Amino acid sequence: MKSKKEYFDENRNKEILKRLEKNYPDSAIKLEFKNPFELLIATILSAQCTDARVNIVTEQLFKKFKTPNDFIQISYEDLEQEIFSTGFYKQKAKSIKACCSELMEKFNGEVPSDMESLTKLPGVGRKTASVVLGNAYDVPAIAVDTHVKRLSNLLHLVKNDDPEKIELELMKVIPKKDWTSTSHRIAAHGRNICNAKKPKCEICFLNDICPSVSAERRT
Repeated sequence: MKSKKEYFDENRNKEILKRLEKNYPDSAIKLEFKNPFELLIATILSAQCTDARVNIVTEQLFKKFKTPNDFIQISYEDLEQEIFSTGFYKQKAKSIKACCSELMEKFNGEVPSDMESLTKLPGVGRKTASVVLGNAYDVPAIAVDTHVKRLSNLLHLVKNDDPEKIELELMKVIPKKDWTSTSHRIAAHGRNICNAKKPKCEICFLNDICPSVSAERRT
């Protein structure tokens, strides 16, 4: 078993972050939105669904429903039909309507811009809150999605399976100003190169320093 010193390597971590920035300089959120409320709804819909599919759904959804009150007024059945193709539509409809009710009752219909308030909203966990903070309010935040969770462990940036603990550990490794952008870069690398089912280790720009790649797959 590797010691903590052997598992974590500060110099390697810095080089990993440097290369991610070099290879994904313009990496950004894939969800399309015009304001914090649209991003909040889109992020709730993105659970277990691709961003591309969510964007298709929200293109029409946000033309019909623009405010929390609009979503409160629509019936569960009609909302479920609107978001059906994103999957888990019944639970998502409940979360969206409950979230919108809370926004109207406690925040005058405005999406809060702090982690504590956001995570008190129904259906909003730290990942969703981080997405909203980092991308709608430009508040540094690390959104731990499945890619970030998997890759940050494979690259030995962290050693944890709990998303919240991963978030806190990454905050110690990544400079605060880069929290949001690095989240996007790690996710992009997970989609493009380090795919869970078939990683492209042979062409990966982290091949020579990745602590998880097998010797025969190094360049």
